[in-house]
Amino acid sequence: MKKPVWLNKKINFLDCGKLKKTLREFKLHTVCEESMCPNLSECFGLGIATFMILGDICTRDCSFCGIKKGKPEIIDESEPIRLKEAVKCLGLDYIVITSPTRDDLDDGGLGMFLASVESIKSLGSFKKVEILVPDFLGKKDLISKLSTSNADVIAHNLETVPSLYPYVRKGAVYKSSLNLLERVKQSNSKVYTKSGIMLGLGEKEEEVINVMKDLVNVGCDFFTLGQYLSPSLNHYKVKKYVKPDEFISFKKTALELGFKKVKAGSYVRSSYKAADFLINET
Repeated sequence: MKKPVWLNKKINFLDCGKLKKTLREFKLHTVCEESMCPNLSECFGLGIATFMILGDICTRDCSFCGIKKGKPEIIDESEPIRLKEAVKCLGLDYIVITSPTRDDLDDGGLGMFLASVESIKSLGSFKKVEILVPDFLGKKDLISKLSTSNADVIAHNLETVPSLYPYVRKGAVYKSSLNLLERVKQSNSKVYTKSGIMLGLGEKEEEVINVMKDLVNVGCDFFTLGQYLSPSLNHYKVKKYVKPDEFISFKKTALELGFKKVKAGSYVRSSYKAADFLINET
């Protein structure tokens, strides 16, 4: 499918040099680079990145994702300290941390998430941290520990509608992802929860609205909708380019259903301008 005129964003690597230098200095990965995000140069130019801990190789084989698949390396216990030093160097006050899925680890990498949050929070309580976590295979004990995190926002993306999970999000279970968000909120009512989906994968309008209702019913505060863009010819193919006015309509519906804040648009991603969600909320 040929991209429509409203999808013409280009990555300008000339704007990325300063932040990339810092990332390489502290030996850190970003999901921005690994997933080939179209917002990369915009965010990097502002000195903003979504850090990806626990390496750059995922144990899942989701057909939509550009992150490398395979056998991950042994985790580096010093990563939370290097992450903190990078945050200091970049002068960041709002930090987003994610990871590839690590089903090979007994705790799914949860310990490194918790350690990373604590490391950054040691810089001062004014530092706001958002963690975008995998599903931890739905393990209740891990989700209970996740709820104790000092993160300000705990995010977990549903990615798509339930009917497309077998084709798009292999190895994941829609109900388990919903349960994670629900248990986090039930265990820690003070933390904000967040989720997002991609459009253009072949979903129907009523399916999208049902996902919104499911998220509101489990107390999800923030919601994002963005256009799916295939990372390569070998990945899941785009079925539709959603028009800007359709995103506006979905956002209106989402707010009417009860989300506190919603971002919707062709280039919206879960972590895109993530700090905006907490403006006037804290």
